[in-house]
Amino acid sequence: MNYEQKMQYFANQYPRVSDVAYKAKQRIPKVSWEYLDSGTGAEQLLHGNKSSFSNLKFKPRFCKGPFDADISTTIFGRPYDAPIGMAPVGLTGLMWPKVEQYLASTAKRLNIPFCLSTVATETPEVVGSHVGNMGWFQLYPPKDNSVRDSLLKRAQDAGFTTLIITADVPMASRRERSKKAGLSIPPKISAKLIWDGITHPKWTWETLKHGIPRLRTVEYYTNNSSMKFTSGFVGNRLGGSLDWDYCKAVKQLWNGPVVIKGILHPEDARIALDVGLDGIYVSNHGGRQFDGALTAIEALPDIVEVVKGKVPILFDSGIRTGLDVMKALYLGADFVLAGRPFVQGVAGLGPLGGDHIANILTDDLKNNMVQLGAKNLKEIREAEAVWK
Repeated sequence: MNYEQKMQYFANQYPRVSDVAYKAKQRIPKVSWEYLDSGTGAEQLLHGNKSSFSNLKFKPRFCKGPFDADISTTIFGRPYDAPIGMAPVGLTGLMWPKVEQYLASTAKRLNIPFCLSTVATETPEVVGSHVGNMGWFQLYPPKDNSVRDSLLKRAQDAGFTTLIITADVPMASRRERSKKAGLSIPPKISAKLIWDGITHPKWTWETLKHGIPRLRTVEYYTNNSSMKFTSGFVGNRLGGSLDWDYCKAVKQLWNGPVVIKGILHPEDARIALDVGLDGIYVSNHGGRQFDGALTAIEALPDIVEVVKGKVPILFDSGIRTGLDVMKALYLGADFVLAGRPFVQGVAGLGPLGGDHIANILTDDLKNNMVQLGAKNLKEIREAEAVWK
């Protein structure tokens, strides 16, 4: 099948993100699925992120005649074909080898951004050759300034344009479901792991061809490709050091927009503006860090009120449909990202799975805009809605 035929086949067989997620769950080992799908604690926030979108109800307007919804937008001076991007995900190769390269290629084809995590399983240098000028880079702040400076230089030299500083990981969370599934770094060879490999032969074959997942960006600083050694470096040297002075220093070092990710409190948004950061990224880390937090969609309106359009607001956590995207845009987000669905796309459907996820979200967004009576993103924000 050519590209168009494959996209049509995917659209017919897997019309929802949940259909793709189910296919991914079948194709990858349990430990991989649990790592990607799980939250932390009782996972109330994980489920609340998705369910809280249903509390917002629109009042559609009709009799506007035929029109095609325009979803193109510009953020940080760059035009994109949709207000939708790919959020950073760590340990990506555990779900499927070469996820980063495949999603980077999707981003370049569809003119939407792909954000590479510091703890992804491929380097900025490799991903940069695939992503063109659609690459964003997510920074877990190193405690060692020389490592920080090196990471920023490597990302910029590889062509990444926008920097995302993650604030909402002051320490590692417990993620009990992942642990119960047997996640360890490096993987422990056990009867359960061997059986998982046997019962998921495609994943096993692709993993053997590409190699066991490694934190390739970070191992550059360890002089050691051992996953155990590198993961220890990550635990001891990344995160837990962020403060506003650190953000100021990073802003001075990066030649481009700098965004802070994980903001839920309006006061933190206000300080980020005072510091001079270029964007606020509303997120609760997909429910993976603090089960006691409020949902991202609940936090969004108060942050919008503080920011008042001074900088763009980005949003993630719980996005599974184009209607979710529309609701986030209505409440004041300028750009929306999703993490799990895009990784599930590759894990379930292969190299073009990310294209299909993007097509689901953009087509659903356009469809719902027409149902609402909104011809463009500006008219979404002018619509009427109520919280139920």
